[in-house]
Amino acid sequence: MLSEDSLRQKFSHIFIASDHAGLDLKRHLIGRYPFAPWKDLGTGTSQSVDYPDFAEKLCHAMEAEGPSKTRGVLICGSGQGMAIKANRFAFIRAALCWNEESAQLAREHNDANVLCLPGRLTVFQSAERMLEIFLKTDFMGGRHQTRIDKL
Repeated sequence: MLSEDSLRQKFSHIFIASDHAGLDLKRHLIGRYPFAPWKDLGTGTSQSVDYPDFAEKLCHAMEAEGPSKTRGVLICGSGQGMAIKANRFAFIRAALCWNEESAQLAREHNDANVLCLPGRLTVFQSAERMLEIFLKTDFMGGRHQTRIDKL
């Protein structure tokens, strides 16, 4: 379980953004963890919006705050579009996750700093567990750092 103290010690902000297809899941995660240092970057409407705009907004916010002091969560219908856009930024390692193991490995092996979730394909309880694992898991370094350096 995540705690307010542990999150605030590790991160200045957890930026979160979604398009219309990810809005319900985004609202659920914020409501489930109201003590997290969230910074909601939109959307706040169920009207159709363009996911690249929100991914870009989140990446710029992480850059301004300092990527090492923050984490990001992006949610769209499949999660894939957000991941593609976010990974265009050199300091971002966005990982599309679909289960607990993928979230854990994204942190341990890839030092991912943005969790991308498929809002149309993920049940709330599963998203909660992926978020918890993503935020609690540390990067393993070692041979994995050599690989990250090649990115």
